Amino acid sequence: METSELILRTGQNLFDGLAIGSVIALAAVGLTLTYGILRLSNFAHGDFMTLGAYLTWLGNTQGINLGLSVIIGATGTILAMLVSEYLLWKPMRNRRASSTTLIIISIGLALFLRNGILMIWGAKNQRYDIPLVQAQKIFGLQLATDRIWAIVLSIVAIAILHLVLQRTKVGKAMRAVADNIDLARVSGINVDQVVLWTWVITAILTTLGGVMLGLITSTIRPNMGWFLILPMFASVILGGIGNPYGAIAGGLVIGVAQELSVPWLGPDYKLGVALLIMILILLIRPQGIFKGTL
Repeated sequence: METSELILRTGQNLFDGLAIGSVIALAAVGLTLTYGILRLSNFAHGDFMTLGAYLTWLGNTQGINLGLSVIIGATGTILAMLVSEYLLWKPMRNRRASSTTLIIISIGLALFLRNGILMIWGAKNQRYDIPLVQAQKIFGLQLATDRIWAIVLSIVAIAILHLVLQRTKVGKAMRAVADNIDLARVSGINVDQVVLWTWVITAILTTLGGVMLGLITSTIRPNMGWFLILPMFASVILGGIGNPYGAIAGGLVIGVAQELSVPWLGPDYKLGVALLIMILILLIRPQGIFKGTL
């Protein structure tokens, strides 16, 4: 392989990795928020991502433009997460359930959501009703519009999240609860309200991630979120559990590493690359690259 061809191929894989890494980062931020504030390792997170993508697709196929459909999808996902909060997570917290019990429940919830999606919409792959746009060719690289949008929207969403966490009362309360929930409660912070806001923010980011994944892959399928759960957890561990900024960095690293490995290992080993990175981080630096706090 010539040097110029190798450079182009590496550049293309790097761009594709940034796109899929942006999707992983969006979803991983929600995952790390639920752990940092609720101490919940939510294995149903990927299936909520799928739910948001399907609800958005449902609105889109009814003639509603994609932007409004995303709002519909996010609203439905918020409602689903709040229902799970009141029926599952809040009663379990009140009973002081162990982390093992919560993990088992979250896996059961994941199976429930996935099979519910299969029952309602079937196993057939779907796609959004949007016009196809030809990829832009710049310096020999094929820059697909959907992938560019994924990167741009993730940057915008992460910037808004930063402002919420650093500049608003809700964000400061979330950081206080993540640091010490008992001290936050004694200080007069409404912990139940913080929990609700955590689910709302998580649902919005998760839906955006699901929609972007559906656009990038041109496919919406019932198990799309489940297959992304390992890269999401790898991103959270890599960046520092409970740290949203670390999850963003971790998501980008995982996405780029997966795509750069394709020429050497093939596309079938992407999940293996994410698993390898996660294992190495756990062995070398279990606390992650960054401090695990909001």
